[in-house]
Amino acid sequence: MFQYILKRLSIMIPTLLGITLLTFFIMKLAPGDPVTLKLMFVGEGVSPQALAEALASKEDPLELPSWYKHFVDEVAGTGKTEEGKLEKTLNWIGKNTLFYGKWLKNILKLDFGLSSKDKRPVLSRILEALPITLTLNILTILIIYFISIPLGVWSALKDGTVWDKAMMVYLFLLYSLPSFWVATMLLVYFAGGEYFNWFPLRGYVSDGAEILPWWQWLANVAWHLVLPITAYVVGSFAFLARFSKTNFLEVIRQDYVRTARAKGLGESRVLWKHAFRNSMIPLVTLMGGLLPALLGGSVIIEQIFSIPGMGMLSFEAVLSRDYNLIMGIEAISAILTLFGLLLSDLFYVVVDPRISFEGK
Repeated sequence: MFQYILKRLSIMIPTLLGITLLTFFIMKLAPGDPVTLKLMFVGEGVSPQALAEALASKEDPLELPSWYKHFVDEVAGTGKTEEGKLEKTLNWIGKNTLFYGKWLKNILKLDFGLSSKDKRPVLSRILEALPITLTLNILTILIIYFISIPLGVWSALKDGTVWDKAMMVYLFLLYSLPSFWVATMLLVYFAGGEYFNWFPLRGYVSDGAEILPWWQWLANVAWHLVLPITAYVVGSFAFLARFSKTNFLEVIRQDYVRTARAKGLGESRVLWKHAFRNSMIPLVTLMGGLLPALLGGSVIIEQIFSIPGMGMLSFEAVLSRDYNLIMGIEAISAILTLFGLLLSDLFYVVVDPRISFEGK
């Protein structure tokens, strides 16, 4: 297994490089940049030429990506009278590998550069937001599996009954509800509206909660996370419950399950010892893709509930064209996704000891 893990880790490196390179070119093709935003909000006391010269004086590609300078020269006119300098600049910025190569070299030292919005290190901003999003997603995954697997097994055992049909209709309705609509309804009815003011309207912790004892602080955080986690769980657990039922039905109809019953084994032993373990294998596969899906969905949920996690940070980075921050977030998200897929593969051994990675 150790050799298999090393092989997977070695495959992650070119995969991560490909993801970051693709992200880089997508950002370059996207309209707008930080310089455009700065020039749009230039005050009366600051000329575009002065701003352009100040920005052009920055030599670090991580602080000012190379392709900005051409736009600054075009808007401010600083390069029109100096054709030689403009030609040199165009030759420098025309090679798009400069910024990417510099960025790639620095991330080996965990240096993602500075955020163009507040000049703080990108890594420190990500490390502030990442624990919040990971907490939300890990709790959501645990709750989803804790609810959906027993519900799917129960529905499979009651297959074709009135209760099963009613449950499937109910799950289908839940699955069809958009997460943003569920989150909005939860806020309207349970957070500071005209109905039930049971939960806080925004944030993940109350102001001044840092002075509370640790158990009260945890209770305060849990109080804030009830509605966001509920919004996450509603659609996801409905899908997983239906998926669990389908898998369990397929397994209990296999010949080896009939053979186990024919040998006189008890029904509970047949279901939980033989059928359940085999039905879990597709669910483990699904787990590998669930984390990146939740990370992507956190953009909407965190915006609605004003939670300062990776989703809100990503949204703000895109709006402000903060390329360093976008690249850092994409790299961290890609790493988490790749490790999530690796862990899902390793869980196969836990679910079914017959599976071995030796020699692979």
